Amino acid sequence: MNLHGSTALVIGGAVRIGRAICRALAARGCQVAIHCRWSRSEAEYLEQAIRTDGGTAFVVQGDLSSQGNCRRIVAETWEKAGGFNILVNNAAVFHKDTLETASADDLMAEMTVNFLAPALLTMEFARRVMEVVGAVGRVVNLLDRRIAGVEADCLSYQASKKMLAAFTQAAALELAPRVIVNGVAPGPALAPTPAPVNAAGRTRERAGAVPLGRRNTPEEIAEAVMFLLESDGIAGQILFVDGGQHLLGPNR
Repeated sequence: MNLHGSTALVIGGAVRIGRAICRALAARGCQVAIHCRWSRSEAEYLEQAIRTDGGTAFVVQGDLSSQGNCRRIVAETWEKAGGFNILVNNAAVFHKDTLETASADDLMAEMTVNFLAPALLTMEFARRVMEVVGAVGRVVNLLDRRIAGVEADCLSYQASKKMLAAFTQAAALELAPRVIVNGVAPGPALAPTPAPVNAAGRTRERAGAVPLGRRNTPEEIAEAVMFLLESDGIAGQILFVDGGQHLLGPNR
């Protein structure tokens, strides 16, 4: 698929990986709807940057706490753009917790943003696409390399991302061929500031060992999203972009 002339809604598109995805889409000639919850100023700055570069973008703001909100975000984008054919579910929340420390509120907060919202957004997007004769939609869900293993210190987050991975493949099967669904599972992309150091004063990789020896950049993750959006023969796939970290297992 040639992305030029398409319109994409990027959930959580104002900062970090979402921003890189928006910039990559705009560079390919897509109109970009930049969704944000709290990061309105960052979204507006990105919108202006895309326009300065000759692209087209607008901001859609809203939280992801309910089915009604998810429907409104899709409806607002659809109305402003006159329809759209790409949905990238990038927004996520992350907190460390364990079986001992996790509360019902912790579990619900992670499940709502990391699993329920992208599922509801995909369902509403697919419904609208299928009402348009001949239309084909594309969805990419941002997952996490943690779906390949088990980590005891991020129970709620890992469970929510594993649920989204299962949904990605189920939706790919049910919605094909009208809506093509895939996923990208990043590893660590942005180093903490300030970077941690070891006893010898050298920078320490807090995210653990990475076989390729470095973190992936947000731009590399965005290019993986572009690859899946541009591919006509791939559905239900989860592409790991983590420098091989998912191969190391839980004891890396």
